[in-house]
Amino acid sequence: MRFFSTLLLCAPRSAWCCRKLLHGIALGGCAMFLAVFSAAAGAAADIEVKTTRHGDLIEVRARATIHAPLSVVWGTLTDYEHLSDFIPGLKTSRVVSRVGATTTVEQSGEARFLFLSVPIEITLESTERPPNIEVRRIAGSVRYLQGRYETRVSADQAQVQLRWVGAITPETDLPPMIGEALMRLSIEQQFAGMVREIERREAIRRQNISTPSPRQAAQAVPGSAAPAPAARPQNRPESRR
Repeated sequence: MRFFSTLLLCAPRSAWCCRKLLHGIALGGCAMFLAVFSAAAGAAADIEVKTTRHGDLIEVRARATIHAPLSVVWGTLTDYEHLSDFIPGLKTSRVVSRVGATTTVEQSGEARFLFLSVPIEITLESTERPPNIEVRRIAGSVRYLQGRYETRVSADQAQVQLRWVGAITPETDLPPMIGEALMRLSIEQQFAGMVREIERREAIRRQNISTPSPRQAAQAVPGSAAPAPAARPQNRPESRR
């Protein structure tokens, strides 16, 4: 109620006062939300996201170092049918076609920031060119989207540096500050969701490796032997009369 009362008191003076008030509220909320989310995102892995605005184009660079082999990272990045299971804001993800190294994917969801909710429907082409995956928009409610995932494997093969380098122009006409914050948060959330899923799958993989099967457990105990396979019954020849 206090917020709307302030707006009513401001209205008789000038619209400029209202714009400045909304600008201040949005700026404060943006800074607070970015700080809180960045701390939460960095808890799982060292995630860094930077954005730069050039007119309507928002350039985004994201980076994370993940303790997992490339096979787990790559398998998660290209699990197109299940991206909506672990990517925040993504409601559906459906493979339309596969031609060689290129997969066409239809996705729908929404980007959220404070009191804003912007629906997004987009069709993407994902081309796998190891060690990179190139992504570009071919249709949908985003004016422009093009970028790539880059993977760099450490010398000991134990970790991968995952990067996203790209640019996006949202379809919705928003104030520059809000539009850039919305895109930054949306991509940061999606990138963090991808990293968390990679780490989850890697934890499962390691658990399966460290948990021996019953046969391996029996062989590991000194003096014990694995159970012998059951003898196959032999067919007795029929007696002749």
